[in-house]
Amino acid sequence: MRLSTIKLNGKEVASVVTTAGLVPVEVINKKLNQNWLTDMFWLIKSGQLEELNNWYRAGGKEKIENLEDDAIPKDKADYAPLYRHPRKIWGIGLNYVDHAADLAEKAPNTEPASFMKPDTTIIGPGDIIKIPLQSNGTTAESELGVIFGKECKDVEKVDWLSVVAGFTTIIDMTAEDILRKNPRYLTRAKSFDTFFSFGPELVTPDEVENVMNLKVATVINGKIHAQNVVSNMTFPPDYLVSFHSKVMTMLPGDIISTGTPRAVHISDGDVVECWIDGFESLKNPVKDLKK
Repeated sequence: MRLSTIKLNGKEVASVVTTAGLVPVEVINKKLNQNWLTDMFWLIKSGQLEELNNWYRAGGKEKIENLEDDAIPKDKADYAPLYRHPRKIWGIGLNYVDHAADLAEKAPNTEPASFMKPDTTIIGPGDIIKIPLQSNGTTAESELGVIFGKECKDVEKVDWLSVVAGFTTIIDMTAEDILRKNPRYLTRAKSFDTFFSFGPELVTPDEVENVMNLKVATVINGKIHAQNVVSNMTFPPDYLVSFHSKVMTMLPGDIISTGTPRAVHISDGDVVECWIDGFESLKNPVKDLKK
């Protein structure tokens, strides 16, 4: 199953992706006599997302597909972020060797280079990435996002998918010039408003044949800047889920942004995209606040 959050009648509502477009969960409730929560975060937090997906796979898909008259075409949809207030966003730095070369740094090879971001960085598809007044060297980085679906602690690698609600496309930003001054400035360099875009789709694990085979590409103005395969990560998603759950309790809706094949410097007027095999692309325009 694939879901998006769209803006509709002044609200941000969860919708199921169909061949005809996006069918809001509230429409599914009304037309198919269901009672699912209509907010993406609360669908995940309550455990209903897993129940909804089980229903979808057991015949609900065909019923939703028949609601084509109620579907909003993808090109007409006003997308929002999947949700706005996860309890935690973990980012993973330098998880491909190629990205470490961008910063003339050695790629970590014993433990992930993790950092956290505040939810005030969050924007959605089509929203503007704002290069801050304090930076003359901001970069954008396409990444595969892993979304937790359950509260969990001390998860073993073999069990990682049992706690995952789904995957998504992410564009993470860094004020690289600030970071180059001192590596201890990492949190500030990562935390400006608009520095974390995610969506437009949450893709449940059953829709992804093999996560390790996914190609992730950072795209600038329609051209691929860099791409790599998840299997080339130093620390793959199963390791990241296990590792971070052994640091702290992970909660439904928590996100791990798994690292980028390479960052690209962005300027006023650019358009950045995240391309991942089989996923709807994530696209954001760029504005430099100094202009």
